[in-house]
Amino acid sequence: MRMGKSLIQQRRGKGTTTFRAPSHRYRGAVKYVPLNFTQDKTLAGKVVEILHDPGRTAPVARVKFENGLEKLILASEGLLVDQEVYIGPEAPIAIGNTLPLEKIPEGTYVYNLEASPGDGGKFVRSGGSYALVVSREKNRVIVQLPSGELKGFHPGCRATIGVVAGGGRLEKPIVKAGKAYYIMKARNRFWPKPRGVKMNAVNHPHGGKEHHIGKPSTISKRAPPGRKVGHIGARRTGRKK
Repeated sequence: MRMGKSLIQQRRGKGTTTFRAPSHRYRGAVKYVPLNFTQDKTLAGKVVEILHDPGRTAPVARVKFENGLEKLILASEGLLVDQEVYIGPEAPIAIGNTLPLEKIPEGTYVYNLEASPGDGGKFVRSGGSYALVVSREKNRVIVQLPSGELKGFHPGCRATIGVVAGGGRLEKPIVKAGKAYYIMKARNRFWPKPRGVKMNAVNHPHGGKEHHIGKPSTISKRAPPGRKVGHIGARRTGRKK
């Protein structure tokens, strides 16, 4: 006896090649030089090439440092091939250079901030984004993130001066669905997303019922795969009164 087709969330969860990100095309990890190389001295490097990375919204630059180490860094606006970049506490205040936050003047645009010293960079990494160094306190540096949130960072966390390259990508209209499809496919984003209420009952728990759910949308956290859709383990739903 043939079984019915499994739901999309069941097939994605299984992780076959159809639903796996094409990470073999990605350029690689973009992280700072390990902290032990630059804790007491400043390293100089030269930009070898600037590359497109299918897995990112920003281009990356391959940098060869004076100690022979090669690393990928996020390219900043205005970065050029053969340009000298520096990383360390004594690096000049210039676009593309990386310093601890305690050494960066207030009012400077920065990107690729570390969450803790030595982690390689976690915040503000998408194309065209930047954060603003607002003030210094005794044990932390206050930075305004792209969302507008003011966040405190350890003074030893490193950041790069400038704005991430690749800004303005959203200003050009996508125009047709085919282009959006390939943008999403490059990162294995599930697109287009058909709503469950538009499906038949056999395809989705919300299907059938003339395009409305027809039952409460809350569902247990312990529901089996395929049934666990909607408000999962919700404490409350609806508008706050």
